[in-house]
Amino acid sequence: MTRVLLADDQALVRAGFKALLASQPDIDVVGEAADGVEALRLARAERPDIVLMDVRMPRMDGLEATQQITADRTLVGTRVIVLTTFELDEYVFGALRAGASGFLLKDIDPPDLLSAVRVVAGGDALLAPRLTRRLIEAFVAQDRAVVVEGDELAELTPREREVLALVGRGLSNAEIADTLVLSPLTAKTHVARLFQKLDARDRAQLVVLAYESGLVVPGTG
Repeated sequence: MTRVLLADDQALVRAGFKALLASQPDIDVVGEAADGVEALRLARAERPDIVLMDVRMPRMDGLEATQQITADRTLVGTRVIVLTTFELDEYVFGALRAGASGFLLKDIDPPDLLSAVRVVAGGDALLAPRLTRRLIEAFVAQDRAVVVEGDELAELTPREREVLALVGRGLSNAEIADTLVLSPLTAKTHVARLFQKLDARDRAQLVVLAYESGLVVPGTG
């Protein structure tokens, strides 16, 4: 059973998501929050597997709530999926940097929402990798940030750097294996080592690190 917490300041939105999720035999909605403060309180009380987190909420926004949830060692098993109205919401990149496992547009089709919840709960955290890549590229380009490879990559082997760059471009483990002529198990092992060495919760954070370190340059992948 996948336990889900809903956080959105619009009661109608929460009701719609709850009706859809609760209709599934393998999903249990364990709480609803109308703001970030309540979302954080309920997350600590209920320890859900997934938090569907709206960005713009009163008292504490979804970005701050996400930061606090992902920083809380007692919630290491909780994954946050950010919900946004616009594909290039100004807060989504910040939410990914804060440790969110992915993001969804609020107008997502019901079957896709259910699939996303199950995918993230199963550990394949990055949702719509190519859409995520476009979002990150847009923000890096918009900010005209100059990224320089930092000490956080010092412990990586040349092969692990290659793998990180491919993760940053949105490739799955199977696609990485094909690109580098590796077995699927070897590719999966390299990604697992990246999680450990870079202290990343999931693929979403690896994508961000790949861009911020300069391994992936916007527009080149």
